[in-house]
Amino acid sequence: MTMNIKPLADRVVILPAPAEEKTVGGIIIPDTAKEKPLKGEVVAAGNGTKDEEMALKVGDQVLYGKYAGTELELDGTKYLIMRQSDVLAVLG
Repeated sequence: MTMNIKPLADRVVILPAPAEEKTVGGIIIPDTAKEKPLKGEVVAAGNGTKDEEMALKVGDQVLYGKYAGTELELDGTKYLIMRQSDVLAVLG
């Protein structure tokens, strides 16, 4: 997949994992009440800054804070753009 956006400095673009559907006693919780996903895949990364090199790379599965990043929509797909420091961990 070719990304049409190139983040600057220490920013990354993340494709959030789909929210998990939850059921309570056989009742399906609607999309609007689903938990915001806290993991996703890095689809684009900047080059880092002179003080901090980019540790993340395209394809990394990451965990991030619940309110981290700024949402953006490109070609009908929702992404998050955030600083590398907003990423909590890389899943191995």
